[in-house]
Amino acid sequence: MTNDKPGHHLYARIFSRRRLVLLTSVAGIAAIVALGGPTGYTHLSLPWISSARAADAQSQHSAGFADLVAKVKPAVISVRVEMDEMSDASDLSSDEEENSPSGSPFEKFFQQHGSDEAPEGMPQRHEMIIGAGSGFFISPDGYAVTNNHVVDHARSVQVTTDDGTTYKAKVIGTDPKTDLALIKVDGKSSFAYVNFEDHAPRVGDWVVAVGNPFGLGGTVTAGIVSAQGRDIGSGPYDNYIQIDAPINKGNSGGPAFDINGNVIGVNTAIYSPSGGSIGIGFDVPAQTAKAVIAELKDKGVVTRGWLGVQVQPVTTGIADSLGMKKVEGAMVDEPQNGSPAAKAGVHSGDVVTALNGTPIKDSRDLSRKVAALAPGSSVELDILRNGESKTLTVTLGELPNRKQADAGNRETRPDSRSPHIGLRLAPANEVAGSGGKGVVVTGVDPEGSAAEHGFQSGDVIVDVGGKAVGDASDVRKALSEARSQGKHAVLMRVKTADTMKFVALPIG
Repeated sequence: MTNDKPGHHLYARIFSRRRLVLLTSVAGIAAIVALGGPTGYTHLSLPWISSARAADAQSQHSAGFADLVAKVKPAVISVRVEMDEMSDASDLSSDEEENSPSGSPFEKFFQQHGSDEAPEGMPQRHEMIIGAGSGFFISPDGYAVTNNHVVDHARSVQVTTDDGTTYKAKVIGTDPKTDLALIKVDGKSSFAYVNFEDHAPRVGDWVVAVGNPFGLGGTVTAGIVSAQGRDIGSGPYDNYIQIDAPINKGNSGGPAFDINGNVIGVNTAIYSPSGGSIGIGFDVPAQTAKAVIAELKDKGVVTRGWLGVQVQPVTTGIADSLGMKKVEGAMVDEPQNGSPAAKAGVHSGDVVTALNGTPIKDSRDLSRKVAALAPGSSVELDILRNGESKTLTVTLGELPNRKQADAGNRETRPDSRSPHIGLRLAPANEVAGSGGKGVVVTGVDPEGSAAEHGFQSGDVIVDVGGKAVGDASDVRKALSEARSQGKHAVLMRVKTADTMKFVALPIG
């Protein structure tokens, strides 16, 4: 007979835990009595029972992480920084995972997921800010990795090693785009250090995180790799490893290890409505960190290749309209004037399918691959243009600090199956300020598929299905031709107030 009353199982579990603690205490007392009693009690210890217990203890020992922790923990450090600057209340956090500083790559993400912000109009004040984070040595001569947001604007940096010794450190270089920083402790050449893993972990692999949560000092937690390639909206190069090993404020910059003791990622961000760990943490992958840190060590800054295009993801609708068999690649909205892409002959509407022979999954993949190459590199772009494959050779430029490749933040909404487009159109040459080419959207049916795909009054449709349009009849003709060819969507090139983009509009 079972008891299905609400809360029964929870109560039973809680009771069992309390009972287990109590029984363990009693057993401990009994053990003390036995050991302290007459020697005759030792005759009750049978050889095969002792062997079984020893084997069980050995099994439990080998199944844990104690040996791993003993190996890597001496290389993990606590990082303490002092900043003296004008700050508002939103900058006064002792750690920055959730209260990311203004302008950091995580500002938007944390605003969306529960960060505390200063009330509007709160006066700024000048005072000393104390920050706490984590890091780890990567060489015996004192080079260590941490997060950019841990040491950003630091007036002084101190690190404390596992044995409690405190050292002064200096910032060698930072990379805000990946939120990584390299610091250096001088005066010693025998620090314990760890290495980056060369291969990406698999989802489900064990992971051990070590850091300085809430300023408590060296703390170890364990879990598994939960996901790969996470994009949290922090920047154009998002490619985070998600782990469920508990990490909290103060773990920023600390390492996440595999079972071999190699660093698979740098603990960088958490999703936390409450400020504590809920089992969703994000790590910069070791492969990214290794490359960035090498550049910081050599030059103090990171330089990235620059293609100079605005791109967007290839959606199902875009792939269908272009006759593509796979939904992959990056569609070029528009090459920037004078950019390496424009000079090489990249056109608006081209779909980049491969870089140096390596397939491009999506727009972010293209952005990351280009950024990983050195300025001046000559690369081959495989593109699809009007149904034909071409290969272009491009000499990459250097990504200017004021520019960041648009890695496809404008996500196209899922296709609607509504056959109604829901647009009112007028020739652009009849609407002042519309540029004279194309057709202007003068009205949008809120129930139509065009509204679902982001069309707004004032948008200018430049071409439909690769053909220039000048009035509503041109648009209707292009739609009819697409239907007669069995297409489910038609590709429109649209000029908005902000940019030029392509929209795959369902035609039913």
